[in-house]
Amino acid sequence: MTVLVTGAAGFIGSHVTRALLARGDTVLGIDNFSPYYDPVLKFARLKPLRESNAFSFIEADIADREAMLGLADRHAIDRIVHLAAQPGVRHSLVDPYVYVQTNVMGHLVMLELARGLTDLKHFIYASSSSVYGGNRKLPFAVDDRVDRPVSLYAATKRADELMSESYVHVHGLKATGLRYFTVYGPWGRPDMSPYIFAKAIHEGRAIELFHLGFVKRDYSYIDDIVAGTVAVLDKPPETPVHRLYNLGAADSEDVVYVIKLFEKALGREARVELKPGDPFDMQETAADITDTTRDFGWKPKVPVEEGIPKFVEWFKSYHRL
Repeated sequence: MTVLVTGAAGFIGSHVTRALLARGDTVLGIDNFSPYYDPVLKFARLKPLRESNAFSFIEADIADREAMLGLADRHAIDRIVHLAAQPGVRHSLVDPYVYVQTNVMGHLVMLELARGLTDLKHFIYASSSSVYGGNRKLPFAVDDRVDRPVSLYAATKRADELMSESYVHVHGLKATGLRYFTVYGPWGRPDMSPYIFAKAIHEGRAIELFHLGFVKRDYSYIDDIVAGTVAVLDKPPETPVHRLYNLGAADSEDVVYVIKLFEKALGREARVELKPGDPFDMQETAADITDTTRDFGWKPKVPVEEGIPKFVEWFKSYHRL
């Protein structure tokens, strides 16, 4: 049987695929190489995966109904890890349509595929800490209010959760949504703050810090996130139900402190420009992982003091610095 991983050339998707292959799973990867950021990085992530005979790949868009639903006739899929999405909060102001096309229509197509697979054991998918929106209570728990999104990206991810809930109720799927918190590490996305910080410091450019620098994030190292994702995949609910879990470091870090760690790892001083906050930008995130630890025995192991130097080591190697 085969695990279908969408977004297999993406940051989290490529790492999850590698972990599944390493333990002996057969994986079918899907990606459309969206130009949101340089696809060269995506091809580089994919290259080592292609070396495995247990990995096959199809370039396709998850919103393409014919391509996706046709997978059921050609592959014996028993688990789905749906990670493909249009990420980025700020970009939703520039191109809102792609968020609905990919994150909403694409998710719907994947649910349609899932309900047609007679041997499907588990459908897991990526949600986001962004769904917590304007909540002031910290840390964020899965039973907190999520009806006040502060960005279109967050609204599309909450829509994914609601659609999954309805498909479980109507079609009897076993589904789990994972609310990821600021994932970083080797092969990370260039639009996320760790990559932006490293690049700016290396090039001597200023880092723009919003909310006048009073920002905290739950920085979650990729190895921990992969371990949590696989643990959830391996433990589907016993009966058809839709579950939600947080996957985050459970330790919100001051961004100013994080920049100091980058300075140390790069051996250079950062230039910082303080900016006011934007209405779509969350000032602080922190994950309550009580349920995740209880149900899967999962806890993050890599603190930022260890994870950031590892990311910088990869960054310098990838860019041949």
